[in-house]
Amino acid sequence: MKLRTSLLALLALASTACAEDKNLFNGKDLTGWKGLDFWSVEDGCITGRTTKEKPTKGNTFLVWQGGEVGDFEFTFKYKIVGGNSGVQYRSKLVDEKGYVVAGYQADFEAGKTYSGILYEEKGRGILAQRGQKTVIKEGAAPNKPKVEVAGEVGKSAEIQAKIKSEDWNDYRIVAKGGHLQHFINGVPTVDVTDETAVGAKKGILALQLHAGPAMVVQFKDLVLKETK
Repeated sequence: MKLRTSLLALLALASTACAEDKNLFNGKDLTGWKGLDFWSVEDGCITGRTTKEKPTKGNTFLVWQGGEVGDFEFTFKYKIVGGNSGVQYRSKLVDEKGYVVAGYQADFEAGKTYSGILYEEKGRGILAQRGQKTVIKEGAAPNKPKVEVAGEVGKSAEIQAKIKSEDWNDYRIVAKGGHLQHFINGVPTVDVTDETAVGAKKGILALQLHAGPAMVVQFKDLVLKETK
């Protein structure tokens, strides 16, 4: 009887864990997301596109409508041609008309420098360069923290060598309390502990379309697992 009870408990726990996984994109349309008309669905993928004739004047975002998220794991695939993009997390919508978002960003780009870094959009800037393990401490002002490099998770050039240009890459974001981690194609890119009072513990998810040269960014297989 005890064995049967334990087995049932384990099955219930496994069922609960599976139920926590949320597929955020149906592969057909932008149900559950809101943004400007730069965003559409092409070839079963969320697609953000700017052109020379139709640029965006500032960074704009496609915002998930599922509410705020605290501790989580978020996985997705991305492909980018030109420009810069990223995923906002624990963020906030600061301009509803222009779909402007501020907060933590898991960055990636068509270039070879910033993919994998932790950037705070409209906030404290770069909180970890690629390959760094950092601790964010209070500084002279809330928007000027002290960023201490505590070690490394890898070499930037070696991480870049694992990233596929103009092709699909796997990205994973893990946020637990003040501990934030990014991975691209299974390789750790940053490990950050934010000890500051302004470090967000919850907020929205959003996808970025960056101002500047014409670009195309695509997303698919967006899966969220809330861990708290």
